[in-house]
Amino acid sequence: MINLLWCGIWYAHFSCSALSAIEVGKDIHELAKRTKWDKDVFVGAALIDMYAKCGCVGRSREVFDNVAERDVVIWNSMLAAYSQNGHPEDCLSLCGEMAGGGVRPTEATLVTAISASADVAALRQGRELHGYSWRQGFDSQDKVKTALVDMYAKSGSVKIARILFEGLQEKRVVSWNAMITGYAMHGHANAALGLFNEMVGKAQPDHITFVGVLSACNHGGMLSEGRMYFDSMVKDYGIEPTIQHTTCMVDLLGHSGRLDEAYGLITQMKVMPDAGVWGAFLNSCKIHGYVEFAELALERLIELEPDDAGNYVILSNIYAQAGRWEGVAKLRELMNERGVKKTTAYSWIEVKNKVHAFLSGDTSHPMSDEIYAELQSLGARMVQAGYVPNITPVFHDVEDDEKSRMVCSHSERLAIAFGLISTPPGTKLLITKNLRVCEDCHVAIKFISKLTEREITIRDVNRYHHFKDGICSCGDYW
Repeated sequence: MINLLWCGIWYAHFSCSALSAIEVGKDIHELAKRTKWDKDVFVGAALIDMYAKCGCVGRSREVFDNVAERDVVIWNSMLAAYSQNGHPEDCLSLCGEMAGGGVRPTEATLVTAISASADVAALRQGRELHGYSWRQGFDSQDKVKTALVDMYAKSGSVKIARILFEGLQEKRVVSWNAMITGYAMHGHANAALGLFNEMVGKAQPDHITFVGVLSACNHGGMLSEGRMYFDSMVKDYGIEPTIQHTTCMVDLLGHSGRLDEAYGLITQMKVMPDAGVWGAFLNSCKIHGYVEFAELALERLIELEPDDAGNYVILSNIYAQAGRWEGVAKLRELMNERGVKKTTAYSWIEVKNKVHAFLSGDTSHPMSDEIYAELQSLGARMVQAGYVPNITPVFHDVEDDEKSRMVCSHSERLAIAFGLISTPPGTKLLITKNLRVCEDCHVAIKFISKLTEREITIRDVNRYHHFKDGICSCGDYW
């Protein structure tokens, strides 16, 4: 019986892309329930992994909860299920339960939990895991160190990441990739490319390496270098461009004003362009005001993700910039017909080991009055310094004064204001946002960094922005 269970589970595990395979997996799971084998830790771990590979993380948790006596293997299986399916918060929460239950973590536990910390830029939890790994002797394990390199880089501490990287006994390709990608995220293009040149001859670059390299070129506006590495990837390393590589190049070409070339690259793709490719193209159209290309991009995006309001809003802004108000009205009507709602923007900041989250226009925080008072004070100083609100991104039928107020209460500004009044002068602030920073907030934060003499880092969905003395590390190129 146990052999039959294993065969069925692993068939579904390795074939989970097929609908029939997950159905086989469910049938085997039912058989395991009837025979009570589902309570066995080994069968349970296999079922958790099978469901996770099929994207059914909820079913994985059901299996996990049904195993009475859990060993470290089954805990690790569930942690990995959460981490691999985009649930880093649940992964970290479960890790806390595991520690509270007296189960001693293994190297695999720490790698998974540290990676989850990296995914949500949870620096405090990442540091705690670093400290634990050091106390338990895991800090000598290169897999743990590599996970820490990735975590610190993604959490804004790229210098610490580099120190840990240099301390690796053996630098595998995954280690190089973590550091190169970390530099790219922070806009340190020259450092990323320098590290890649150092990597050549010591480790064989793979497709992830070139995603990092091309991302660095993209974030640094390095068009000629991007073209060179894109060609070298194919000619010198035999790596066929994936969607991620093409997205980087489309974004780079589009930002540089080569919209025709970017569109040509899309049409030449050997695989169907996804929403990321068309989204990069649409954003480039917004930067340069290419209405016709933008309309084409939105048509494709509606086919791929019809409920993503952000795409509609970008084209609406392009219409507004071109004075085509009938286009704005038609898009608003189309959104209403389809029931498309704008994605809620939120930002969060960690102060004194507590995370504080904010929505745009939020008044629910206990210190809301003080936060808005700080924003009002900052606003007056910013206007005196030359700041003029850009109200174009506001997609509402309201007066300009109201639009200005709405822009000035975006979630990242509320988080910054809270950070300013809750930390000593000179303290660096790290804010994370679930969407892209808007153009007006980007300008405003440059003013805020100069007026308050603070270093402010914003991690948005696209990259890191480091603001200091009125300048952003992206050079206004993002």
